[in-house]
Amino acid sequence: MVSVHLDTTRSALDADKRIELRWRSARRSLAEQGADEEDLRLLDGVVGGVAEVPGPQGEALFASAGKLLGAFTLAEPPPADSARLLPVPDPLGLAIDRDHQLPHVVVAVDREGADVEAYPAAAHEPSFQRSFHGSTLHITRVKAGAEAQASFHRRSVNLWTENTEQVAQDVRDAAAHVDAAVILVAGDPKAVGLLREHFTARPPLGQVVYIGGGRTDTSARESLRANVDDAIREAMAVQHRGVLDTLDADLAGGRALQGIPAVKEALAEGRVEVLLLAAHQAGAPVLYASRHDPRALGTDPAALGGGPTVFSAPAAPLLLRSAVLGGAAFTELLPPARATDGVAALLRY
Repeated sequence: MVSVHLDTTRSALDADKRIELRWRSARRSLAEQGADEEDLRLLDGVVGGVAEVPGPQGEALFASAGKLLGAFTLAEPPPADSARLLPVPDPLGLAIDRDHQLPHVVVAVDREGADVEAYPAAAHEPSFQRSFHGSTLHITRVKAGAEAQASFHRRSVNLWTENTEQVAQDVRDAAAHVDAAVILVAGDPKAVGLLREHFTARPPLGQVVYIGGGRTDTSARESLRANVDDAIREAMAVQHRGVLDTLDADLAGGRALQGIPAVKEALAEGRVEVLLLAAHQAGAPVLYASRHDPRALGTDPAALGGGPTVFSAPAAPLLLRSAVLGGAAFTELLPPARATDGVAALLRY
């Protein structure tokens, strides 16, 4: 199985050339490892990322026997390009990228309406999208005589309230559509304030976070996108810090394990609820696995009966393989890693 994780960022004018050079280096490494030319030619025609996605991105590709088995766009480029030929796929970089993503809703609201977009985790395009444009009649408060001024003000406030009430319902629908973890709201301060009141009365699914940016012009939209990325990263970090706190508590209570020896045994027995791995597995040992019992792992081939069905690979892809086959979830063990070998597990109760 050929596994490639590549930086396919398209921020620079010469992005295509940079990606070509990165792939050429990865291809040469794969050839030296013994990859079939058929697989390499196949990847020649696939590699390159998504030209329509500007800015930072990465790519994970998996191939074997002349077939493309997976091609994934990464929300962030990998810390370093990697190209490996192993008996099993090496999806750690892809798994960590997906672990960093959250289903979310982006709302840009002003006094006339809003743009509401809902994104499943790791999606680059919204699966739910609504643009609401309410009536603009008397939307701006005007200076007039006392009686007329009061009438215009009432009509303006009423219209703002009606507009944001519709937007609030759109947001509730969007959040439910993707099971949103976070809702990111930006735009005109007055409209945002009214939207906040609607959310207080009937909260949408997910945590509501108010950020800068808007929908009025290119600058406002660019600011919105940058603030969305920052808010998603912060929400992800908060979730992961919660996992680390759970790990500490469960280790103290005997409901979690750390280190490869203990975790591999729990995986083989199907007792792992969540596998935690650090992104950097430098120095991790080689483990052995068998095609007869894919969940079982060993440090010695004899422990698995030996024979032609036993093979070796780095620890991380084998631990992930065993976790998937045992129905366990996965999350990254964020630095500073608190577990031996950068490997830990939360156990099933």
